[in-house]
Amino acid sequence: MLLKMASLVLEDGTTFKGRLFGAVSSVSGEVVFQTGMVGYPEALTDPSYKSQILTLTYPLIGNYGVPKDEDGEFGLSKWFESSKIHAAALIVGELSENPSHWSSAKSLDQWLREQGIPGLEGVDTRSLTKKIREKGTMLGKLVVEGTSANDIPFDNPDTRNLVKEVSMKEPKVFNPEGTVRITAIDCGIKYNQIRCFCQRGAQVTVAPWDYPLDSNGEAWHYFDGLFISNGPGNPEYCKETVENIQKVVCVENPKPVFGICLGHQLLSLVIGAKTYKMKYGNRGHNQPCIHKGTNRCFITSQNHGFAVDPKTLPEAWDVLFTNANDKTSEGIVHNHKPLFSVQFHPEHMAGPTDLVGLFDVFLDTVKDAKEGKTGKTAFVRPRKVLVLGSGGLSIGQAGEFDYSGSQAIKALKEENIQTVLINPNIATVQTSKGLADKVYFLPITPEYVTQVIKNERPDGVLLTFGGQTALNCGVELTKQGVLEKYKVRVLGTPVTSIEMTEDRKIFVEKMEEINEHVAPSEAAMSVEQAVAAAERLSYPVLVRSAFALGGLGSGFANNREEMITLVTQAFAHTSQVLVDKSLKGWKEIEYEVVRDAYDNCVTVCNMENIDPLGIHTGESIVVAPSQTLNDYEYNMLRNTAIKVIRHLGIVGECNIQYALNPESEQYYIIEVNARLSRSSALASKATGYPLAYVAAKLGLGIPLPMLKNSVTNSTTANFEPSLDYCVVKVPRWDLSKFLRVSTKIGSSMKSVGEVMAIGRSFEEAFQKALRMVDENCVFLQQELQTPTDKRIFVLAAALHAGYTVDRLYELTKIDHWFLHKMKNITDHEKLLEAYNRDESAMPPEVLRKAKQLGFSDKQIAQAVQSTELAVRKLRRDWKILPAVKQIDTVAAEWPAHTNYLYLTYHGLESDVVFEQPHVVVIGSGVYRIGSSVEFDWCAVGCIMELRKMGYKTIMVNYNPETVSTDYDMCDRLYFDEISFEVVMDIYEMENPEGIILSMGGQLPNNIAMSLHRQQCRILGTSPEFIDSAENRFKFSRMLDTIGISQPRWKELNTKDTLETVGYPCLVRPSYVLSGAAMNVAYSDSDMEKYLSNAVAVSKEHPVVISKFIQEAKEIDVDAVACDGVVIAIAVSEHVENAGVHSGDATLVTPPQDINQKTMERIKMIVYAIGQELQVTGPFNLQLIAKDDQLKVIECNVRVSRSFPFVSKTLGVDLVALATGVILGKEVEAVGLMKGIGIVGVKVPQFSFSRLAGADVVLGVEMTSTGEVACFGENRYEAYLKAMLSTGFKIPKKNILLTIGTYKSKSELLPTVQTLESLGYNLYASLGTVMAVDWPFEEESDCPSKDKQRNIMDYLEENHFDLVVNLSMRNSGGRRLSSFVTKGYRTRRMAIDYSVPLITDIKCTKLFVQVSCDKLTLTTQQIRNEFINGLFLKVVT
Repeated sequence: MLLKMASLVLEDGTTFKGRLFGAVSSVSGEVVFQTGMVGYPEALTDPSYKSQILTLTYPLIGNYGVPKDEDGEFGLSKWFESSKIHAAALIVGELSENPSHWSSAKSLDQWLREQGIPGLEGVDTRSLTKKIREKGTMLGKLVVEGTSANDIPFDNPDTRNLVKEVSMKEPKVFNPEGTVRITAIDCGIKYNQIRCFCQRGAQVTVAPWDYPLDSNGEAWHYFDGLFISNGPGNPEYCKETVENIQKVVCVENPKPVFGICLGHQLLSLVIGAKTYKMKYGNRGHNQPCIHKGTNRCFITSQNHGFAVDPKTLPEAWDVLFTNANDKTSEGIVHNHKPLFSVQFHPEHMAGPTDLVGLFDVFLDTVKDAKEGKTGKTAFVRPRKVLVLGSGGLSIGQAGEFDYSGSQAIKALKEENIQTVLINPNIATVQTSKGLADKVYFLPITPEYVTQVIKNERPDGVLLTFGGQTALNCGVELTKQGVLEKYKVRVLGTPVTSIEMTEDRKIFVEKMEEINEHVAPSEAAMSVEQAVAAAERLSYPVLVRSAFALGGLGSGFANNREEMITLVTQAFAHTSQVLVDKSLKGWKEIEYEVVRDAYDNCVTVCNMENIDPLGIHTGESIVVAPSQTLNDYEYNMLRNTAIKVIRHLGIVGECNIQYALNPESEQYYIIEVNARLSRSSALASKATGYPLAYVAAKLGLGIPLPMLKNSVTNSTTANFEPSLDYCVVKVPRWDLSKFLRVSTKIGSSMKSVGEVMAIGRSFEEAFQKALRMVDENCVFLQQELQTPTDKRIFVLAAALHAGYTVDRLYELTKIDHWFLHKMKNITDHEKLLEAYNRDESAMPPEVLRKAKQLGFSDKQIAQAVQSTELAVRKLRRDWKILPAVKQIDTVAAEWPAHTNYLYLTYHGLESDVVFEQPHVVVIGSGVYRIGSSVEFDWCAVGCIMELRKMGYKTIMVNYNPETVSTDYDMCDRLYFDEISFEVVMDIYEMENPEGIILSMGGQLPNNIAMSLHRQQCRILGTSPEFIDSAENRFKFSRMLDTIGISQPRWKELNTKDTLETVGYPCLVRPSYVLSGAAMNVAYSDSDMEKYLSNAVAVSKEHPVVISKFIQEAKEIDVDAVACDGVVIAIAVSEHVENAGVHSGDATLVTPPQDINQKTMERIKMIVYAIGQELQVTGPFNLQLIAKDDQLKVIECNVRVSRSFPFVSKTLGVDLVALATGVILGKEVEAVGLMKGIGIVGVKVPQFSFSRLAGADVVLGVEMTSTGEVACFGENRYEAYLKAMLSTGFKIPKKNILLTIGTYKSKSELLPTVQTLESLGYNLYASLGTVMAVDWPFEEESDCPSKDKQRNIMDYLEENHFDLVVNLSMRNSGGRRLSSFVTKGYRTRRMAIDYSVPLITDIKCTKLFVQVSCDKLTLTTQQIRNEFINGLFLKVVT
């Protein structure tokens, strides 16, 4: 069918072109906008929209179709607000062609066609909204293509009596059995107003607008109360109505009267007040209204263009409600007579019904609406607050807590409250200078926190900003009575409320008290109880550990055997497991809720998981706002969320998760998180509402309505954001880095990071997000049924291969709506492929549509077999350019001073002007293994330094968990892709002073050359030189040229290469991060396998092979140079031998084992390389030392993972220094950084317990997810604290040793003797005992087969406190042996049963030296040492 076009013409001549849908007819009327995100069937049938051309600001409309018009109770339509559509026309951004919802009977397009109403899609509704906001409501006409605009006159509905047109002609009675008699004057009444009275037992007589009301005894006129409904148009046309009402109101003892919307304006005219036309009216579902008297703030739905002037109210009348945003009057009340009215809709079908109780108030004829009595709580403000951080980043607990903690500290500082932070994670922004007043780099354990409380004497503590780590520690401190003893008050949510949400049994009971339902589940304290519970609930069941984060220790069991295995492992992490009935395949929905101490409560964001229930929300692709819920479901879950949060007494922010049946309105509450979570970081970034900041302020007892919306700076924070865009979050897994790991995704979290993309269509945001995560994919069907980390790419391939949407729904249970959207993408891709002979033959519309569906230039180029630059040129010639839109939390309803931006191809114009030159800093993108919060620390440090130097800054990043994407960090934040295309688009629009690439880790470096070729101003080291360091071949050749030693190397061209290098050798691709696809080969077969991996990772760049030197010491150097002259050097040494990736190694700085002579040689090498690469800014070198020789193994011309560690330990901020240098500031040379008399040790944080089956071995490819660092007077003390910070526990008595090679055994002998002298019981595997004559307890004299079983049994019984396992394998390599070795089983069981494990010989020796120092033997000693100041490292 041919698309018909039409235009919306405004009275000032502006024209918006679009595609016509619905009826083919031209109409005119008044153009208005409405900001609600759901509820289009209800809005269109609302008589108040009579003769108005309705623009919806939310761009995706029609998703859940239109239900069948059926009668519900009292003979009123179940779904609609009247018998037909009253709006003249509908204007939307995008119409959904394939609606999906169980209640849907037809599409929006069909419904409009049946009712004879035209619609227009493809309009930049944000641009139209801004126009109405600035100029006021305007007349407009929708003109179908081919009709002359002059033939359609402008029609001003304000010049007619619209009420007369919509009001019924004859009176009608509803619910005749009702006891209270209400007469309702129909000025355009909505069905739900009648329903609200009938449900409360009233008999309602609906009378026409001009019906006489004098009480002369006839039955028709006899009533107990009068209700005046809403309606369209100017109230001054209803003269007859006003005169009739006067007869009821203006008497000595009037009967109760209640008016809504137009009814409120009519009552005001009756008593002599004045009304006026507003500039553009209030239409939406999130208008905050403050109740006079209690100052409670309520969220209301509104739809009106006229208002009452409160200054004209006569004596004895008072204002009842005031709009918190524009301060207009929202209600009036008589001081002693039963007369009142409100401007908003308490009963609105579409939007919140928080004040539907006004119907009860009216029916109880209670004079004053004082139903909201809240005892005011007196708050004593704390002067010093302790903030608990979350420690090292691990799966399930990542950078989002750096973001929320930093926000909390900012909020407390604004209130002039002193802050003390405990967080051993050195890479975070919150532990930097200038944020908290004091920082303790200490383990977040009750012992250490107690010492800090004793030392600092804070009077308040925040527990909800450091994830589960901080929460569990806070609960423990409360139980031990520490907080009470030192008079420390928990701010925000009380510990009792936290425990209600954490303890499943109490939670279920609390929910039953308010008649809400939790998925059927039972708590069990033992394996037997759990199995019995599963049998009562019937399989399949979901098993979860209580008090765990990210679904740790959870999974589905389909039968008894699976159940026993799962539960046995779960009890290793917890004392209580929960067995839930499986609701796999249901929709998973989340709401973020904010509540203050005075019971003001709002929901900030709702989110829908694209993946159905059964996949952990951290593993799911999530979209905000929800796309497939209708208005009833959206508000049903919203009201439940508020009811639950109030009942639990939560203060601050919390998150509630639901399971919703896809076939009905049945739902269950899954859980409530009474703390900030990954979802709250996502919700903050998705809406622009700073949740963590607001939560911290509410914890101090500040009322929510008093806080400003920091985005608009004019409206209150007590509101619910309306979005006019769509947000998609996609997780990032890095499972390829682990050996033997299961790639299945399910109820336990494995992803290490996430991205968030913003667009004005789902496809645009979705495709952006997938590119941000970055993967290539092949097609496998079983992955659709058993989800894996590649599932979404498999879906795309399946659609491409011709699978139908219905078939895919059966396999995946992903809602049809999302599958249709994905199909739109693959269909368009096929269309693009048709132009693969000549891309210029492609019509401009096809290219524009591709960009609107989120295709990148590169993707289009692949489809049409051209190049990215050719497509870019074509696109620019055809003027297909992105528009820059703001995220302003209010869908353009109010002017916003926001700098939070994204790019979209669904826009006519940009929201910002490009006048001042800025400096662009590129962020680090998605968190993944190897690129985590450290690079965010560098990017934030760079921006802060630039701002200090007086530059305007732009940040480009798309990671919702970061501080750099916090919009108050920079002057402009582009929340968008870090790709050549997008950075170049931003560069061409902004024309900045330059781009800084060296602060975001590997990702920005990868686009350096492409930007450089387009003549971008790159600040710092020239991209030519970046390439010389990143390209392994050029770098090795350069080292040979300047005579610096390196391991023997060859560029890969043929197999002969190997002869010159010899085994073992290291395979190294170029331009990679965290050692991706690096490997140590010990034989030809290894070699072939590793080479194919390496070539796949670095297709366009060379792979180099170099000799792998065993048992060498590795040294890390971080430095800053200016035009090749090195001005600062920081040296750290690895504890482990070379062959463990630097991100997984234990680092010590200042180095303890490097002599003066070696130090001089290191300096010489650094100076030579800095000079040769002409470095300006940061760089990092890795060297190895063996037999008095130093060799260089790699160089990165960017900040490295260890920059925050050395900067904070040695006391010089290298990032600030580098930023100054890059911008040409004179800085004085620092030279070799010696430190400030303390030793720092950085220890990796692993997340193996979440990665089922992954082997716990370290090699040249990185596997840790985070890091912690602590300080001490020597490395032993610092190492102990750092190990404890990662969750390591000091062994009490039994230690198991399994040691592979003879060499390791003899090296460890003295260490083992030390352990014995410390009084430990040592156990060993048979192989370990037979090799050396060691002092072991023999376990039994059985043959070795049983012996093996014995070790496993011991592990299962949690017999050991520590396992030392040094594998036989050659170091550095990641060979997967075909059979499961005993060593692997021992390591894996240690992890699965939460037994501390050490797998490196050097770490074992260091650990034993620590034990030897007697630091570890008693907590009493820890206390004494602490008080002597040993354990303290404070950064002020």
